[in-house]
Amino acid sequence: MASLLYVEASPRKQRSASIEVAQAFLGAWRETHPDGAVDTMDVWSMPLPEFDGAALEAKYAGLAGTPLTAVQSRAWAAIRALAARFQRAEHLLFAVPMWNFSIPYRLKHLIDCVTQKDLLFTFDEQGLQGALTGRKAVLIYARGIDYGPDAATPAATWDLQGRYLELWLRFIGVTDVTTIEVEKTFFGPEVDGPAREAAKARAVALARTL
Repeated sequence: MASLLYVEASPRKQRSASIEVAQAFLGAWRETHPDGAVDTMDVWSMPLPEFDGAALEAKYAGLAGTPLTAVQSRAWAAIRALAARFQRAEHLLFAVPMWNFSIPYRLKHLIDCVTQKDLLFTFDEQGLQGALTGRKAVLIYARGIDYGPDAATPAATWDLQGRYLELWLRFIGVTDVTTIEVEKTFFGPEVDGPAREAAKARAVALARTL
């Protein structure tokens, strides 16, 4: 049975361009995989564990190979449960708006929690190895302005959204990554509408190939 983890990073819901495109993708994916399972992580409505003193102490106890205390064990169990949802998924789908050239802080919180040794990556004397090899990821980016090569804000210097997420995915072993951009969402419905429709058409076509 095919499995997909959908990470929803926009709080705008019905007004969100990234969510609108992601829902088009999910509709086509479910048609292609009628027995498939979709696990949704809405980072704005789900509880995220604090990566505080107990979690940090648990992390470093694990790195040192020392036993965890009861408090540390509870903190680490919550983090391990979140990471397990990534481990179980064959496909990863992210709906991500750009905030201040990067990603929403709640998504960064999730990434900081799950990106741990022996959960989403490991390392030894030969170097780093991602744990999610063989997965496929689709990243849907919503951006208020244009970050194309000829724009006043070229992606090479201004876009920390895509560069960060794609680097992170490679780090945890996901190298099959496809991106869909919805840009110029600040330019009014005459620009935003067609941009959304074009992105949804691409998302539907892509979902049918996975």
